[in-house]
Order: sequence, then structure tokens, then C-alpha cells
Amino acid sequence: MTLSASTGQSDVASFGVGYEVAEPHVLSSPLVFSSPHSGRIYPSGFLAASQLKLAQLRRSEDAFVDDLFADCLKVGAPMIKALFPRAYLDLNREPYELDPRMFEGRLPPHANTRSIRVAGGLGTIARVVGHGQEIYRERLPIGEGLARIEALYKPYHARLGALVERAELAFGFALLVDCHSMPSAPLAAQNGAGFGREPAQPTRKADFVLGDRHGASCAPAFVEAVESELRSLGFTVARNKPYAGGYITEHYGAPSFNRHALQIEISRGLYMDERTVTPLSRFPEIRSALRRVVEALAAAAASRLPVCRDAAE
Repeated sequence: MTLSASTGQSDVASFGVGYEVAEPHVLSSPLVFSSPHSGRIYPSGFLAASQLKLAQLRRSEDAFVDDLFADCLKVGAPMIKALFPRAYLDLNREPYELDPRMFEGRLPPHANTRSIRVAGGLGTIARVVGHGQEIYRERLPIGEGLARIEALYKPYHARLGALVERAELAFGFALLVDCHSMPSAPLAAQNGAGFGREPAQPTRKADFVLGDRHGASCAPAFVEAVESELRSLGFTVARNKPYAGGYITEHYGAPSFNRHALQIEISRGLYMDERTVTPLSRFPEIRSALRRVVEALAAAAASRLPVCRDAAE
């Protein structure tokens, strides 16, 4: 749970591939876990370019989510996690959701400059964090933004795609679990977007929100297995509101092609002090609860292996 800062001459180069993959001793489950927003290495150049303090930048970080789901290895499933923070580069976006207001230079012609997430300042390279706080002192050279996409975004998704494909080949189908956290306080609309996954609604927050793109990205049985286990543990659970799933869930979830994707959002107030970004004393309790959720999901996946294979034939 350490926080660090890069001191290399090139922020992008300092990350290497920008992700880590934890593999189980034996691959025995079609589950694949992804933690794209829990990276906590803040490059020195990024911090220097920002007009915000580190504590403000961390408001968009899904802090410690990778640690909470680490027991996925015990059911025979891998986890991939980003090393860089979401405020630096957001993996839960299309590769070129770019805001022309924040760059010096011409954007590539294939850039998506009109999405609701870009309009809210939450594109692939975020313009804002928290409640609309501008990150940068001045415009970024477009070459800097494109370098982050080429060196960090694309390798992450290439490896994530390979893990999903491996699971499908080994087990007949794959189930991607996209792991996130959410502020515990009720959200009014944040620049039209709940951190970009879906427009936020002013409502009382559940402990967990399960996103399956309103049934489009994941078989109902898998969502029900997670919801049932969470409710049995005393948590409140909502589906798809205010977070139905973002680019990762949409891009990798294709049940008709034996690829399922489920987004799980955890209320940060359950496990950490949101002001200081430090774990609470009940952190081990929440991790233990999530281990039971992971085990229930793995059991549901194992029980459906023959059904999924038959459906594909």
C-alpha cells in the first residue's frame, strides 16, 4: 500500500509497461481480474505540471482496490493492475477520447472529442479530478498525451485482452471482473459524468454497485451470484445505477461470444478514510468479504462451464 513518485527524466518511460500481472500457481478458473484505476505511482513531471496537490489528485484513484481483490489468486484467477494513476491516464476509456481544450497541437483525426466523458473533462487524459478541479497549469503538448497512450494504454489492453483470450481457450468462456471504488457520499452529477462510467444520479449510495451494461455484458447468473453473496454478508447492493460499466465492460463483454464482463464498484467509506486515503481498521474484514464474493463467483462460473460450451456449439 505504498505511494511513490517517479524521478526519471521521462515520466512515460519510468513506468516500463505500466502494469503488473499476478498469476495464480495453477490457472483453474475462467475469471480474470482487472484493477485499472488503483495505480499509485505519481510521476514527478506530472506532479510538477499539475496545479493541484497530491491529495487532490488522489480523489480519482481507486485506492487499494487491487489489494482488496488480491485473493482472486486463491481461486486460480489472474489479476492485472495499472501502476500509473487514473489522473495520469484512464484505461477505462476509448484509446483516443481526447479533449482539444487541454492540448497544444493537432489531435489525430480519429480522436473522439465529443463523448460525454470528454465533455465532463474525464477523457483518456483527464482534464479534471474531483468536483471539476482542473489538473494542469497549462496545455499539454499533444505528443505527451499520445505517448502515454502508446506506451501505457495500449500495452495494458493488449495484455488484458490476452488474459481474456487465454481464459476462453482454456475453459470455453471468460469472465472479466473489472474492479473499482466509488466515493461513499451521494453524488450529484459531476460535470455530467460519474467519473466517466455513466452519468451520476443524486441518490443514496449503496455499499456496492454491480455494472453489466444493463444486461448486455454479462450473463445474469454471474451478477446474481455476486449480489446474493454480498447481500448475505449484510451489504446493500445496486445494479447499474449510477455505474453501469465503462469502456472495459463494454469492450470486453460479449456473452454471445463467450466473453462476460462485470464491473464491481466498492464504496470507499467501507474500507478507507477518504480524506487521508488510508485504510480503516476494518480493511481486512472487507477483503475477507470480497474473498467470499470471489469464491462464489468462481463457483458460479465453474458450474456453468458445460452450459456455456454447449451454448457456443
